[in-house]
Amino acid sequence: MNIDKRLKVLTTLGDFLLSDSMMLEGAIHKAYLFNPWFTPENIKKSLHAIATQMLSKDKLEAWIANYPEIDHTTPKNVAIISAGNIPLVNFHDVLCVLITGNIAQIKLSEKDQYLLPTVLQALCDIEPAFGTYFQVVDRIAHQDAVIATGNNNTGRYFEYYFGKKPHIIRKNRNSMAVLSGDETATELKALGHDIFDYFGLGCRNVSLLFCPRDYDLNQLKQPWSEWNNLLEHHKYKSNLDYQRTVYLMNSIPMEDVDFVNMVHNANLASPISCLHIQRYDDESEIIDFIEHQAQHLQCVVSRKGIPFGKSQEPQLTDYADNVDVIDFLLKL
Repeated sequence: MNIDKRLKVLTTLGDFLLSDSMMLEGAIHKAYLFNPWFTPENIKKSLHAIATQMLSKDKLEAWIANYPEIDHTTPKNVAIISAGNIPLVNFHDVLCVLITGNIAQIKLSEKDQYLLPTVLQALCDIEPAFGTYFQVVDRIAHQDAVIATGNNNTGRYFEYYFGKKPHIIRKNRNSMAVLSGDETATELKALGHDIFDYFGLGCRNVSLLFCPRDYDLNQLKQPWSEWNNLLEHHKYKSNLDYQRTVYLMNSIPMEDVDFVNMVHNANLASPISCLHIQRYDDESEIIDFIEHQAQHLQCVVSRKGIPFGKSQEPQLTDYADNVDVIDFLLKL
């Protein structure tokens, strides 16, 4: 298939992901039964973001226009080792491999076994020729390059086994947000999506919030009130209660919000159900923090950065860890 054909098929796939397909509904149900963190609401949120932000005709065409050599490459076998923190988190990597005409050798996360195979089956239903462009495997072998996503421990494992191959290896990253103090209720509500969507499990979820020294955190309660339903999710509630007990036993002060533990802590990474708060007096403190945490920071949400509410709607050019996957693939 040439690039025009691939684009047409992928655009049709985007339409499918927005449909009420029984095949999709079945995969959503199985994924949720297998992994309770993958609620139907969150899976559909991920499908919608993929369809609208990654598979629209205009956005795909604008994206590949940056790579004029994309239709003149020799196919390579590219292993994709997937994370499983949020539904279909590996889709962008798969899309990059497929749209460049390479062959994806996909090792699924144990936490996300049903969604991507269903999406790929739909792709083959639209165009059977795409069936030669990917394999879902239990074991990686005969790869020309590797794209692997995991945590700091698995990252060392990946580097040991795949370090001699062309590779992109991703480790732990987290995201932060910055408040100036005069945000509207609408902006604060949008920030709630950056923090609480997908239970805060994504690397693009905000885990650390910078706010002015005299900022009243109580004004966040009303804009974030719709996330009270997090308390109905047993796994989230268990994490919330456990972390709250730890803080109380260690006399660590925290803000009294029913569905999230807000704790004054400068660490970028926070436990599930917890939001770290860091006060600042001057913007230079934020700039210094970002410079020192650059290798651990995925994105920054603020009026000057990623707009509030958009951290979990990455564009095609929002490459994880700021590594251009298309450029990497074209240089193989």
